[in-house]
Parts: sequence; structure tokens; C-alpha cells
Amino acid sequence: MKHWIDVAGLEDIPRQKARLVRTGYHKLALFRTETDEVFAVEDACPHMHGPLSQGTVHDGSVTCPCHNWKIDLASGKVLGSEGGATRTFQTRVRSGRVLLSL
Repeated sequence: MKHWIDVAGLEDIPRQKARLVRTGYHKLALFRTETDEVFAVEDACPHMHGPLSQGTVHDGSVTCPCHNWKIDLASGKVLGSEGGATRTFQTRVRSGRVLLSL
């Protein structure tokens, strides 16, 4: 059985941007798309651990601000020839609140 925790209000995450949250041992970036989908990924690029929460959100992905690696928000996989992935976490939105499964 999954355990869901309330981590933010949907309105606390600007569209096409991120919000950094800390939950126990995890430092996560919550991303909100233009269509209000919410994704949660570990706030560390697989390349050199750049802060993905400060990246540019576009087309269901985020571009790391340090070295322009593009990461798919749904899978956490690096897009392109570099390879690698960052950890993702399942989210859901209920009554305007973002819930996270750890």
C-alpha cells in the first residue's frame, strides 16, 4: 500500500516552473506544466548534480541550468546521447493539493 504525503498546494508551483521541497532524506523538485500536470524528480542532474529545480521547463522536460542536459520529467531519463537518469516520484493532485508517494 502506498503512503501519500501532502507536500504543496498546486498554486504554490508556478506553471512551467519548479518548487523545491525537502521530505526526510529527499530534496525534490516539483514541476508544474502548462496543463497543470505535476512531476517530482530528485533535485540533482545525473551529470554533475546540478539543481534541476532551477532549470527551464519545456515540452514535458527540464533542461539543467549547469550544462544543458535535458531530462524527461515523467521518466527521469536523460534525453540525448549522454544517458543516465534521475530518480522520479509519483504525484497526484487532489483538491488543489500535491501529494507525493515516497
